[in-house]
Amino acid sequence: MLQPKDMLKHMIEFNKSAYENASKNLNMLHEQMEKMFNQYIDQAVGIPEEGKKAAREWAKMSKKGFEDFKKLMEDNYKKVEAFFQENEPKEPK
Repeated sequence: MLQPKDMLKHMIEFNKSAYENASKNLNMLHEQMEKMFNQYIDQAVGIPEEGKKAAREWAKMSKKGFEDFKKLMEDNYKKVEAFFQENEPKEPK
């Protein structure tokens, strides 16, 4: 029978795995949307250069926000893993 601590550890590992898969899928979707967005902006006739520049900046900020969030999540998962490693029961010598 699993101890509560082990159950929590498994739940966190499952959550991390689900997050990583979702993050990879979102990243692929973001890259495809960015390509389509850039093609649209490049081919758009009625948008002034200032508007195109602003749209590209917005896309860069969106990508940076996603990368910052991803790094934050990875750092926090590392902290949780370190917590469980620090609190592992020591085997008697």
